[in-house]
Amino acid sequence: MNRPRPTRCSKTQGKKSDPHPNPLDPPRRRANKRRGRGTYAKDRPPIVGTIGRKTGQVRLRVVRQTNKETLFSHVHQFTEPAATVYTDEWRGYSGLNRCHATVCHGSRQWARDADADGIREVHTNTIEGVWTTVRNFLRPFRGVHKKFLAGYVAICEWRINLKRITSHFISQLVACTNS
Repeated sequence: MNRPRPTRCSKTQGKKSDPHPNPLDPPRRRANKRRGRGTYAKDRPPIVGTIGRKTGQVRLRVVRQTNKETLFSHVHQFTEPAATVYTDEWRGYSGLNRCHATVCHGSRQWARDADADGIREVHTNTIEGVWTTVRNFLRPFRGVHKKFLAGYVAICEWRINLKRITSHFISQLVACTNS
């Protein structure tokens, strides 16, 4: 049995949306998939982060832009002077006042054995895993306004750092409930 196909008439379709009231303030695009590094002004606030390989402590901050001064300030504030910093070869990291080892993602290098002991200790996989955690944490909120993003990132940082429940943490928790 052949059924007639429904036809679409332009008169029956509704309007897609109302025009935006202020042309100088364009609406935000869902997922904001513009290429390149984000800036706060472009409605793509960057998040910088560090993670200690020995301590496992994460420090995440929403910043206005990812220039050298911002990155240096973050790294120097949240790492020890004797720490080795592992990054990709982006030029923003050049000149860090820390021992610095890099991998070159441009030449498809993801991990490197710097001292020929058979262990590829130079990689950025640890912080890349943190970015996956941050993205998964923010996903249920279906987009967070940049004004409130720092608060959400702070909660995510707290959650990541709390994942390692130690006996010291338990004793502090018990001491707080007994007071």
